[in-house]
Amino acid sequence: MRKKSGFTIVEQAIVLVPDFESVVRKLEQQVTLRGQSKSTLQNYIRRIALFVIHFRKLPEQIDPEEINEYLVALARDPKSPSRSSFKHMVYGLRYYYRLLGMNKNAIALPSLKKDTKLPVIMNQQELKELFAAPTLLKQRIVLALIYSAGLRGQEVINLKISDIDFQRMTIHIRQSKYKKDRIVRLAKSMATGLKKYLRAENPHIWLFNGKEPDGRYSVRGLSWVMRESLKKTSITKDVNLHSLRHSYATPVRWHLLA
Repeated sequence: MRKKSGFTIVEQAIVLVPDFESVVRKLEQQVTLRGQSKSTLQNYIRRIALFVIHFRKLPEQIDPEEINEYLVALARDPKSPSRSSFKHMVYGLRYYYRLLGMNKNAIALPSLKKDTKLPVIMNQQELKELFAAPTLLKQRIVLALIYSAGLRGQEVINLKISDIDFQRMTIHIRQSKYKKDRIVRLAKSMATGLKKYLRAENPHIWLFNGKEPDGRYSVRGLSWVMRESLKKTSITKDVNLHSLRHSYATPVRWHLLA
């Protein structure tokens, strides 16, 4: 996230409050030690940086009532769908206070209720239309694989060719959420499509090659494929890449992958 000045939000916060630089280093160290994702780290740091820019002070230097007023304003902000800015700010501040050993401050923050909305599910016809939309075989296969195995975007881009076991008909998901491994079933029809894809593309190491520095596909790239594919369909539901994971129990025929 960059402003017109050319400085990132974090850099702006460090310029305004130089002590924030040491906070960033501590956060980076803790996230590494706890084995948490870099996206989690960056989200926390950005939220705390916005907080620092607003008050021009570190969080522990600000009166709790001022903090509550600030959070209430975020929660009421009509520009923030589902109060996402509010929620992420609370999570970031909680993490920050616990990092400093200020657990009482963390507990005093407003509690968050989980959203009770049901996920949007695509039906069989919609899924068939979606998987037929991409022109490239690779794009059809990656969307279908996310759906057929109920994978997260990060999980599918981390797949190596060696993680696909065609004899046992399984997929080995490594170091996923909470740093856990798991084995998921590989559908027979999906296996047919994957074999065709491997013969045609001949990827190296990663199942899906892309433009990331290490040669992998990116989650951003996957999201782009999903958005562009939806434009070619008649689907009007508010769906995204993660909707495929929610829909994976919906039966669908895979003739288009054969």
